[in-house]
Amino acid sequence: MQRVNLSMVSEFVLVGLSDAPAVRFLLFVLFLIIYLATMAGNITILVAISTDAHLRNPMYFFLGSLSLLDILCPTITVPKMLEALLLENKVISFTSCMLQLFFLIDVVGTEIFLLAVMAYDRYVAVCHPLQYVNIMSMKRCAHLVIGTWVVGFFNSLLHTSLIFTLLFCDSNEVDQYYCDIPPMLALSCLPTYSREVVILTVAGVLGSSAFVITLISYIYILLAILYMNSSESRHKAFSTCGSHLTVVCLFYGTTISTYVRPSSTYSPDQDRIVSMLYGILTPLLNPIIYSLRNKEVKCALRRAISQV
Repeated sequence: MQRVNLSMVSEFVLVGLSDAPAVRFLLFVLFLIIYLATMAGNITILVAISTDAHLRNPMYFFLGSLSLLDILCPTITVPKMLEALLLENKVISFTSCMLQLFFLIDVVGTEIFLLAVMAYDRYVAVCHPLQYVNIMSMKRCAHLVIGTWVVGFFNSLLHTSLIFTLLFCDSNEVDQYYCDIPPMLALSCLPTYSREVVILTVAGVLGSSAFVITLISYIYILLAILYMNSSESRHKAFSTCGSHLTVVCLFYGTTISTYVRPSSTYSPDQDRIVSMLYGILTPLLNPIIYSLRNKEVKCALRRAISQV
């Protein structure tokens, strides 16, 4: 049986950014500063966690994994965006577009599941402190992190295969600054209803499962905190859980509004802003949120800086 090449397009053009030279240069400088600050912040967190013996416990093991994801997420999209802004090279090959979409969905999906695991970790720490060491052993933590990567990989593989077996023939202009599911669906010459149903179902089931785990964990955490007699204990619990809850609200809110919805509601301008929130700003804010609200991280950072 002869194989048919479903795509008549060999490259795409990313048209999600301004064409005005002055605006392009300002955007280039802005996003370059944000990207470098994101790299510096998350690498610093990773160095502090890996070198400081005080931070070798499950909570900071998960935080290190989150920092790694926050390094990868903007690295997948921002360098190409900077190239387009500085050199006006907006063309991306079909293969590069497919790989960019795959790795982005992989990292975003893995982070969603990791945040749910981190919520469960905080639940065990607050509600079962005496059993915490036994329940959240480092071996189990490693298995949980590996599990988030495995689920994220297969989730991304499914989404990517559904998108890039579509037929692209009328236009190759992607109305976004990177290859993403909504604008790729909008380019397809073929009907996308069946694929959208699969994408929404999978994203809805996996996303809602992670969200439910996070929500239930924090309901139990809140109830446990309210029953604490010591104000110092309540403050410590709120401090350790507040950072994670802030990150969860930022990340879940933006990703759900992007992926768990039909393509008929796709709005390029709105999606561009939302994608920058979870793809660029959230990785920048995560190390700031955790370092500002966590005394142990701040002390570890001071020790690491003093050693340097």
